[in-house]
Parts: sequence; structure tokens; C-alpha cells
Amino acid sequence: MSDLSLGQFQQLIRDMYLKKDLARGIDGTFMWLMEEVGELAAALRCGSVEQQREEFADVLAWLATIANVAGIDLADAVMRKYGSGCPGCGELVCTCDDVEKP
Repeated sequence: MSDLSLGQFQQLIRDMYLKKDLARGIDGTFMWLMEEVGELAAALRCGSVEQQREEFADVLAWLATIANVAGIDLADAVMRKYGSGCPGCGELVCTCDDVEKP
């Protein structure tokens, strides 16, 4: 399988699950995303590389799902926020103070 762009991945998730996702709504979908984030945390703490890989994929899939339900194009959102560099300092390699986000 070749690499997927973020937009292609979001479309793949939309094609597979949109009807179910719309029925579940944003609140229910957000709860699934949070459950997957918790599973990723557990895998990072004591899981195998394969378990970590699967949980990263699940978190990304549920993030794409909630974006689909909300009508947000993830690729567009990422480019608008990070396409010109760090949103804090504006540099391509962040020079923000370590106590600040990011």
C-alpha cells in the first residue's frame, strides 16, 4: 500500500464510516477519540511497538472521524495553522521559549 496524504486518509475514513459517524454525532465521537487516546497512553507506557502503531492509527482515525462530523478538512486546517511555520514564533524551526506552547 502506498502512502496516503492526510486528505486521502480523511476521505477513506469518510467513505467507510460517515453514515455511522453522523448518527453518533460529535459528542459520541469525541468520547471514542478520548478512549483511543487513553489506549495510546497505555501502549506508550508498556505496550509493544505493534500495539503503539495500532493505537496511533486508531487515534488518527477517530480524529479524522470527528473532523468529518464537524465538517472540517484536516489538511486545510493543518496548512492554515502550521503551513507557514510555528504559530507562536512564525519560524520553520520553532524558537519559542521552552516554557511556552508549542
